[in-house]
Amino acid sequence: MSKSDTTQYKWRDRKRIIFGLPWTFTRYRLTDDKLIISTGLFSIKEEEIRLYRIMDVTLNRSFGDRLWGLGTIHVCSSDKTTPEFDIKRIPKSDEVKEMLSDMVEAARKKNRVSAREFMSADDMDDDMDVDDIH
Repeated sequence: MSKSDTTQYKWRDRKRIIFGLPWTFTRYRLTDDKLIISTGLFSIKEEEIRLYRIMDVTLNRSFGDRLWGLGTIHVCSSDKTTPEFDIKRIPKSDEVKEMLSDMVEAARKKNRVSAREFMSADDMDDDMDVDDIH
């Protein structure tokens, strides 16, 4: 039995195309700890993003996507190889976005990661008051 057979996915789906049909080679899988994006048919590329690294999640739904019940979730992360990516044209995108947001918060608490750890030194300098210097 392969590892993928024993993994418990919280959510999984495929990118949709015309009429909302999943005739693509992009697959999304979500576990308690990571989001996995697989693309390709003959040569497969698999991106793995740890949930605690996700900083922002935005839902975009064009008029055409809304007609077919689809949406795209734009994600910003602190991952070095995948700082921004889209979970494209998926059904029930609003529910998936909420589930992903909740799971990101749970992963941050579990790993004891705060938003402050994602800030660069420049960001922290901008936020400092003059009173903090003295």
